[in-house]
Amino acid sequence: MIFRESPPRMDPLRAAINALYRADESDCVESLIDKAQLPHDAADRIAETARKLVIEVRRARIGKGGLDAFMHEYELSSREGVMLMCLAEAMLRIPDAETADRLIRDKLGPAHWEAHLGKSESLFVNASTWALMLTGRIMQMDESPRHDMSSVFKRLVTRVGEPVIRQSVTQAMRILGRQFVMGRTIGEALERAEDDEQRGYRHSFDMLGEAARTTPDAEGYFQSYDSAIAALGKVADGRGPIEAPGISVKLSALHPRYEFGQHERAMNELVPRLQALAAHAKNVGIGLTVDAEEADRLDLSLDVLEAVSGDQRLAGWDGLGLAVQAYQKRALPLIDWLSDLAHRDKRRLMVRLVKGAYWDTEIKLAQEGGLDGYPVFTRKAATDVSYLACARRLLEDEDAFYPQFATHNAHTVAAINEMAGNQGGYEFQRLHGMGEALYEQVIGPDKLNAPCRIYAPVGSHEALLAYLVRRLLENGANTSFVNRIVDEKAPIDAIIADPVAKMRRTGEKPHPRIPLPINLYGAERPNARGIDLSDREQLARLAVAMEDAATAGWHAASVIGGVQQSGTERPVYDPTNRSRRIGSIVSADPDADIDLAMSRAARAAPEWDAAPATERAACLERVAELMERHMATLMAMAVREAGKTVADAVAEVREAVDFCRYYAARCRTDFAAPQPLPGPTGEQNQLMLHGRGVFVCISPWNFPLAIFTGQVSAALAAGNAVIAKPAEQTPLIAAKAVELFHAAGVPGDILQLLLGDGLAIGAPLVSDPRTAGVAFTGSTETARAIQSALAQKDGPIVPLVAETGGQNAMIVDSSALPEQVVVDVLASSFQSAGQRCSALRVLFVQTDIASRLIEMLKGAMAELRVGDPAFIDTDVGPVIDRDAQA
Repeated sequence: MIFRESPPRMDPLRAAINALYRADESDCVESLIDKAQLPHDAADRIAETARKLVIEVRRARIGKGGLDAFMHEYELSSREGVMLMCLAEAMLRIPDAETADRLIRDKLGPAHWEAHLGKSESLFVNASTWALMLTGRIMQMDESPRHDMSSVFKRLVTRVGEPVIRQSVTQAMRILGRQFVMGRTIGEALERAEDDEQRGYRHSFDMLGEAARTTPDAEGYFQSYDSAIAALGKVADGRGPIEAPGISVKLSALHPRYEFGQHERAMNELVPRLQALAAHAKNVGIGLTVDAEEADRLDLSLDVLEAVSGDQRLAGWDGLGLAVQAYQKRALPLIDWLSDLAHRDKRRLMVRLVKGAYWDTEIKLAQEGGLDGYPVFTRKAATDVSYLACARRLLEDEDAFYPQFATHNAHTVAAINEMAGNQGGYEFQRLHGMGEALYEQVIGPDKLNAPCRIYAPVGSHEALLAYLVRRLLENGANTSFVNRIVDEKAPIDAIIADPVAKMRRTGEKPHPRIPLPINLYGAERPNARGIDLSDREQLARLAVAMEDAATAGWHAASVIGGVQQSGTERPVYDPTNRSRRIGSIVSADPDADIDLAMSRAARAAPEWDAAPATERAACLERVAELMERHMATLMAMAVREAGKTVADAVAEVREAVDFCRYYAARCRTDFAAPQPLPGPTGEQNQLMLHGRGVFVCISPWNFPLAIFTGQVSAALAAGNAVIAKPAEQTPLIAAKAVELFHAAGVPGDILQLLLGDGLAIGAPLVSDPRTAGVAFTGSTETARAIQSALAQKDGPIVPLVAETGGQNAMIVDSSALPEQVVVDVLASSFQSAGQRCSALRVLFVQTDIASRLIEMLKGAMAELRVGDPAFIDTDVGPVIDRDAQA
């Protein structure tokens, strides 16, 4: 299971890198502090240099401004900063006037622009604020409730003014984009770069665009990179990779499935593309740097880089490079591995050391995935310490590295200047449009006399949007150095503080307000533990455990009073391969088993209801722990019995675990003690919650463990006895779940399992007079039949908790990023082979963008792999049975 062939190899250095992926943050920081620490006299010189840099930057910018000042005024902690980011991200791709007007009204109207007026010394910022304030007010005018001549006039101004305002805002967004983008084409960018070259700057050009979603997209990006390399070669003039302009390449742009799960495809298809670009760069005498992306792609990136570095056609070329993100806990051992690679292949690697631009995403994904820890540091100062330790390591190995230090931080610049001494052989880097004032104090023989390369994005303004937002997030935050250096209120001592000293003083190395993923919901309710499907060591262990579980053979039968019932066995087959038998089951006897199970449950229910709520909650918490312990077995059953992919099987078990813990927490809160209610003086009112008796839980095959567990755990938490009837297609995993419930302490009479089809078992259970409640997930038709049967019964009304299917729609207008739409559509439509009640059924797309979006969607669908869900590279498994197939 998981791997079609043997797992990809892992050498000791790579193993050391992966060991730090989720390692304890405190241990990582303590180790880095020792490696980044400099002597006291060096620290004093660094502080003095950094202080001079900040003073000069602040002096130079008086009366000026530009983007740094603008981002300081509209930082992302302000409502207006968020509005501007949303507007900048979407405005330029909207082709129609109506959507553009609505977006402007939505984003500019509610903000308080006047609060920012006159707050900046920058003429550019104040002029921008006036324009935003007036635009926002005019766009709000037609919402006035008054009907006098003034409101009529204002509505007239609005109607007449909207086209003008639309054009003005569009142009403003283009001006903002121009601050970040060097040129729309490589030719335009090279022309614009000439002035910077004259001032001593170098450039690394990045052809902008989102990650490829289709093969034609990847081919288009490849041609764009290749053409850019040719253009750069014409101006390289034999200067070599260091002096000449270079190019930065995103691997996600060169392949639509650049992800660890598609390792084989990436190596077979992506490596030759990168080799071709690298060979072209070598031939024209420029450098090529592979950009860093999300943490779960690093392992694959290193495999790709290793394959390209070992290409004999590239021997003797020192222009191959990689960006390393210092905010990753793996950064320093990664540099050790790169050193080994460089010495092995007898080359000098260009290493661009960056702080990192995906911090929010990495934190969110780790929390969502229930991982053991974070791949990144949770404190900004820890990232700065990591950066200094990595910088020192790079500077120590001149034969292996040409270091490129990408930073806008004055203390970092000063520290690297101190560490390098007179050695030379390195450069700084900054983003186009940012940090100009700082590097004016760096370049030149009368300054720090260190070279600087500008990272210069190239592409249409429409293509820059996602990049622009990433830069706004990274540099517009109020903790950003770019923001603080222009803030006259920020004390210089604070912004040039030594991060090593700061982290030494910090008792708690991880950020106290960023809990580990397991503690996301607080100490009382642990988050369900996940599996990192980009970690080959975890995958290798998981593959062995799942294979062992799948080959053991599974058997299930009805369980009454804790005893498994006997009877005629029938085989169970894998929906992926109908000739592969995976186990056997014994169905319940409708004549005998239903009455016996119902009688025992009805007798036992009052005692379970009377048990302390804390005991019932503790049982459910033990179930959650057992499910996590048996995760590989439950995943193997989800794959082989229900046709779940490996990723969906992880999610299946985690959701079941989360249901147990959620309802345990609700049980402690709602059932532990009577809740006082308001009432007249002298009168005491209390609300006490109790179970109703016997609950019948009828669960579906599309979430055979998660929904089964959700129904059962909710009913048990509330003090009910439960008779569970799982879908006839997935009895094996339900039986395993019941086994774990019983092992956790739920009495056999309180949870009983009856296997069989809906007509033979489900209908009699619903109609039984002892049934006090029904939980059902399935078709609307069946839910109506259950509702009708319950309505015909005498006695108290029996509650029905039902979840049924529907026609789920997604509505997409032209402000949406097409690449993101496609990702969401694929996930919603084709996970679980589309067999979810929440799956996307209908996609509504604005006409103006329909043709492009549909073409992209078709191409992305063609990239999906349909097949055996036991393998990590399968995207879509089988439908559940022949009826579903038909």
